[in-house]
Amino acid sequence: MSAKSNPTPSVRSLPPGLLRLLSYQQHWLRGDVLAGVTVAAYLIPQCMAYGELAGVEPVAGLWAILPPMIIYTLLGSSPQLSVGPESTTAVMTAAAIAPLLTPNGSNYSSLAALLALTVGGICVVGYVARLGFLADLLSKPILVGYMAGVALIMIAGQLGKISGLSFEAETILGEVQEFLSRLHQIHWPTFILAALVLSFLFIVQRRFSTVPGPLIAVLLATAAVALFNLDEKGIAVVGAIPAGLPYPQLPSVTLDDALSLIASAIGIAIVGYSDNALTARAFAARNGYKIDANQELLALGLSNVGTGLLQGFPVSSSGSRTVIGDSLGSKTQVFSLVALVVVVTVLLFLRPLLALFPNAALGAIVIFAATKLIEVPEFIRLQQFRRTELALALITTIGVLATDILVGVAVAVGLSVIDLFARVARPHDAVLGEVPGLQGLHDIQDWQGATTIPGLVIYRYDAPLCFANAENFKQRALEAIAAETSSVQWFVLNTEAIVEIDITAVDMLSELHRELASQNITFAMARVKQDLYAQLKRSGLLMTIGVDHVYPTLHTAIARFEAAHPAGNRMERPE
Repeated sequence: MSAKSNPTPSVRSLPPGLLRLLSYQQHWLRGDVLAGVTVAAYLIPQCMAYGELAGVEPVAGLWAILPPMIIYTLLGSSPQLSVGPESTTAVMTAAAIAPLLTPNGSNYSSLAALLALTVGGICVVGYVARLGFLADLLSKPILVGYMAGVALIMIAGQLGKISGLSFEAETILGEVQEFLSRLHQIHWPTFILAALVLSFLFIVQRRFSTVPGPLIAVLLATAAVALFNLDEKGIAVVGAIPAGLPYPQLPSVTLDDALSLIASAIGIAIVGYSDNALTARAFAARNGYKIDANQELLALGLSNVGTGLLQGFPVSSSGSRTVIGDSLGSKTQVFSLVALVVVVTVLLFLRPLLALFPNAALGAIVIFAATKLIEVPEFIRLQQFRRTELALALITTIGVLATDILVGVAVAVGLSVIDLFARVARPHDAVLGEVPGLQGLHDIQDWQGATTIPGLVIYRYDAPLCFANAENFKQRALEAIAAETSSVQWFVLNTEAIVEIDITAVDMLSELHRELASQNITFAMARVKQDLYAQLKRSGLLMTIGVDHVYPTLHTAIARFEAAHPAGNRMERPE
């Protein structure tokens, strides 16, 4: 997906999306057009369902996708990512706005638009501060568990729509309990219609994976309402849709409301950006191109700003729409521009058709989408790989379900950071020795018959040295020396995994050097990278250790040890 020739420096300074359009190749057009039309057919009912899920008018879901189709096309670094309304941010939007509603709910759309503007502003600030690396804070187990929790919340939130009931409960467990206790009150025509739509979607997905199932479901459900006058028999429909397209405007809200949304906006920005970056990376790896994680912050931020100005709600990336585009041969964001034309055509000329769409079918589409977020095979894979990974996923799912969904975001990020610190604070270590018949030096715990060089301990610590693990390192290094059967004369620290140190680690290494010197043990370092060497020099630790005791390779360190201590001069450790 590169240009035919190397662009000039002035051209390279253009946004990546625009640069890609300027180097567009004609043979990409067929795949982009086919993908654009099909994605539009899928996203129209999907985005309406997500609008309903977010608590705004269903048509606002279509309004919300219009700005990203243009803004991300120009600014985004992924040629295939579909940005717009998405299930997770829709659920989080509803959770964030609920406490701020007026009694009649008249301020809902303004709050949703303000939330989108705030999320966009946070992402743009993150871009300026170059915070793209924050997407890495959410590990795979955390994301798997979080998405499962969100999926269950989505399903519970649609029970009222598919049953024709109104619930008073405000918690997930409460909604489920109320639904089960009121089964005798279900509006059966509504429930049967939802069940038929859901069954249809699963059948189409299984047998005809390339067919736009949601679009066909929309058409069939709408046709059923029109032919059998189902709206007159108690089945709720979307209703009249405002004519034309929305116009840009600032939301009318109070300063208190704006301040109250900041915490929620930060949570939505973290989750939305993480999903955006991870999805983009997945398709980049599959198709052999690269994305710019920091550029994604800018593209997502300005997409949300545009959505907020057009009375939408926070948006992120859609994995399902991206998959559809990829399967049909999308090569650039031209597929988004094609989809934009289709959506605008529907909004301008096909509104009466959308007005008859039943809410029960929207609920069925949301439930169908939610089931794709519960990755049972991933839970099984985590269990097979490491039980602690599965535990992280399950704790995150429970955290999302047992608390407010935004608290679940904090739980997920917190667990990711704790897991990271746990690995850094207590990493793997090894004493290296020789294995008969095998070249090189290896962890003596991994090989039967492995032995260390008498008088020499070569110790490897598999993490950067910092305040979190400094004492752990010292303790385990001394234990490695104490475990030797012969008298130790040299201790060589293999720094291949130590890319940097902090001042706490500097002081600890100075203490270790003094302690070893008091036992007549020489402290040396091997495989020291240039960045680490510079840090040792700035801290003064290099002078303490001595430049002549810092070696580029393990073999040079061993050779120097053997020259200083010939085999005949090495002593056995006294019993």
